[in-house]
Amino acid sequence: MATHSVENQSPSVENYNVFESDHALVEALAREASTAAARELISLGELAGSAEAIALGFAANEHPPELRTHDRVGNRIDEVQFHPAWHRLLDLATRAGLTGAPWRDAGASPHVRRAAKFYVWGQVESGHGCPLSMTYAAVPVLRMQPELGAVWLGPLTADGYEPRLVPIAEKTAALCGMAMTEKQGGSDVRSNRTRAVPAGAAGPAREYLLTGHKWFCSAPMSDAFIVLAQAGRGLSSFLVPRVLADGTRNRFAIVRLKNKLGNRSNASAEVEFDRTRGWLIGDEGEGLARIVEMVNYTRMDCAVGSAALVRAALVAAIAHATHRRAFGAFLIEHPLMQNVLADLALESEAAMALCLRAARAIDDAVRDAGANPLKRIGTALAKFYVCKRAPVAVGEALECLGGNGYVEESIMPRLYREAPLNSIWEGSGNVNALDVLRILRKQPESFEAWRGELAAARAERRIHDEARRLERDLSDWELDEARGREVSERMALLWQAALLVQHAPASVADAFIRSRIAPGSSRSLGTLPAGSALRAIVDRAAPTLEPVTA
Repeated sequence: MATHSVENQSPSVENYNVFESDHALVEALAREASTAAARELISLGELAGSAEAIALGFAANEHPPELRTHDRVGNRIDEVQFHPAWHRLLDLATRAGLTGAPWRDAGASPHVRRAAKFYVWGQVESGHGCPLSMTYAAVPVLRMQPELGAVWLGPLTADGYEPRLVPIAEKTAALCGMAMTEKQGGSDVRSNRTRAVPAGAAGPAREYLLTGHKWFCSAPMSDAFIVLAQAGRGLSSFLVPRVLADGTRNRFAIVRLKNKLGNRSNASAEVEFDRTRGWLIGDEGEGLARIVEMVNYTRMDCAVGSAALVRAALVAAIAHATHRRAFGAFLIEHPLMQNVLADLALESEAAMALCLRAARAIDDAVRDAGANPLKRIGTALAKFYVCKRAPVAVGEALECLGGNGYVEESIMPRLYREAPLNSIWEGSGNVNALDVLRILRKQPESFEAWRGELAAARAERRIHDEARRLERDLSDWELDEARGREVSERMALLWQAALLVQHAPASVADAFIRSRIAPGSSRSLGTLPAGSALRAIVDRAAPTLEPVTA
């Protein structure tokens, strides 16, 4: 019925280049990797901003995975069925090198380049990032056990997607999942009760039989899993294939899929093992030492994924404010809306800059073990702070769209549901804050590496003064556990401020310091102090969209 005309509605944010439209990202990639790295990001950015990719993200979440425990005649199969959009997203992502490619990449800065791609592609859809991340992180673990690596590393580092459940010898590409936590312990994996007994001789790369359960198994459709279980000498790590070499299914029962707040496109499951075959990685009792390497890489992806969510929400908010008129002007022209958008832009750029710098620390550590202290503290700080800020920033961006932001078609509800996950996955905020304190106690060289990151920015008096205050407080507090979050937050903020002072426009750095570092600064978004270059900050963050006509 022609009751009204549709006007003053913002257009869909699509058919733009996610990479090229992000000026801060383009600069950060050139800084942390090289200008040559931009070529592969330009093509991925165009794909990520396409109407096709955006539609795939919506479809994968509107049609969540379904569990089939048995076939039509009653055979147990324990398979997870996905919508075609999920398979297409994984196919595109794996071909872009988002799984194990950096581990076979002989080019410069492979981990920085992958982090930038994960950031760009993460703005399309978050759920399928889970198997991408775990496959990426499983590679260094399997490298520790050459006998297993010889079989698995080729498919896990290949660019491509092959969802068939067949023996690994028949696959050109594979995915790896993870099954660590149990219902009685959660993050306290030392309380795990799943038992592993040798099938024959005990020892590294030997076969064991696992019996027990896992409360959370990530990506249960994967070809293999890194699993923690109690062996004779304590908690140990195992590679558990989904399909055995003779083509039979391993004893891997999927009890149910989790009904989650968000991350709906991705399957998370409860699973049971009953004399399930697995192969020991390292020695018995070394489970935590082996798994911590995998966890550090997945934690890095949690931070990058959270930064991607913030950027996607910011883009949607700026696009809406650019095209929507209210109270006699476009929303983006109103000073208070500019304050909110500018503050979100600061949050987004600082998160991305910290993540790419931490990714460069990974590249440095891969080449030189002497660089590991910065990688260790960088991963922990980025995981804690960037993930902790994502729900706040995404919620504020959603509000910029008003009621339109609260409906599913806007993408904002999906981003909002996704935002808390990365702060929980791979260790909650408290677990990561405690990890920061543990690093400071046991690896003082990590603190010195962090201090070194501030050196070039300490000519900025406000950074210098806050760094001195923090160092004094750390001495007075004696790394009191109750202060773990405050320590982690202040360290992350100082590092972000140092990066912006060195590499961002003065308007961006000054507003960030005044709102987050200086005494009396506010943590509430949209409260940038008087004199901040609000419109300049927003314009720097704005994607290239269709021009506005009055």
